[in-house]
Amino acid sequence: MDCAKDAAEIERAARSAGVAEGDVKVSAATHVMTLRIAEDDLPKVRPALDATGYGFELIKSGDTSSDPAYKDPSYRRALWIVVLLNLGYGVIEMFGGFLSGSQALKADALDFLGDGAITFLGLLAIGWSLTWRARSAMIQGVFLGFLGLGVVGSTIWRVLNQTTPEAGLMGAFAVGALIVNILAVLPLLKHRKGDANMRAVWLFSRNDAIGNLAVVIAAGLVAWLGSAWPDLIVAFAIAGLFLHSSWMIIRDARSDLSETE
Repeated sequence: MDCAKDAAEIERAARSAGVAEGDVKVSAATHVMTLRIAEDDLPKVRPALDATGYGFELIKSGDTSSDPAYKDPSYRRALWIVVLLNLGYGVIEMFGGFLSGSQALKADALDFLGDGAITFLGLLAIGWSLTWRARSAMIQGVFLGFLGLGVVGSTIWRVLNQTTPEAGLMGAFAVGALIVNILAVLPLLKHRKGDANMRAVWLFSRNDAIGNLAVVIAAGLVAWLGSAWPDLIVAFAIAGLFLHSSWMIIRDARSDLSETE
């Protein structure tokens, strides 16, 4: 769940096409890219942007999207599937985290719950103005920040009071998480080259599947080494992603709001 990384990737692509560093900005909050270049130069920059795999829409007037994909019922259904899978398995995995004593599972469960809540807010924000999308993103960023701090605090407590997780249960719930994330990715496949919001949801789900794989590997290392440290390290890594994304989203949301006032 690292939209900040995706925003940086797009900015690097624009700079590689000759755009000055101060003339390109991609908001991690509203997923809007601002280019300060002559309109005639846009065709020169577009190939580098398209190479990132994202879809782009030129906003000529107003501040709402006219992309008909937003009105596509299949896209909305895909988002609802993502919301239900994430929230549902988040609760299950949190139970698994307590049952197995795995901090990484608990952190991953919060990732599921956070993704579900954020995707739900994104679903509500479809077609909203940039101002309201920025306000929605601000809520998302604060929410992610609290999740990250909660994971850091509870993991530090675990470091001071170490118990080795039950590797078998940890691995089973982690594999389940990987399967659920794959199921969440499937309905998004046809939308993975849509606009930036669609692309972001697709990338979040794809990257989360990679994170689930990290928890599976950590479970294997716990079983092999008989140590809690692989579990704790993955938990800290997930918390770091929460806090990094939170900071970037809040920063960009504040900037977007100041520009629309």
